[in-house]
Amino acid sequence: MSSEQTPKAPALQVISGNATAEEIAAVVAVLAAAGSAAPLPAPTPSRWTGRSGGGWKGSGLPRA
Repeated sequence: MSSEQTPKAPALQVISGNATAEEIAAVVAVLAAAGSAAPLPAPTPSRWTGRSGGGWKGSGLPRA
């Protein structure tokens, strides 16, 4: 391997123990669920920051 392709350390390593197949499946399921969270949507801009005459400019104008 070249220096560009150095192997990375494993993310999870079992040091000791006698885990059953069901226990390993449970750990894998928890880790998979934690890593698959959907990104949060972008917040919608407030009307107070708009430059279209709304927001704080429009708050002092008489309403029709």
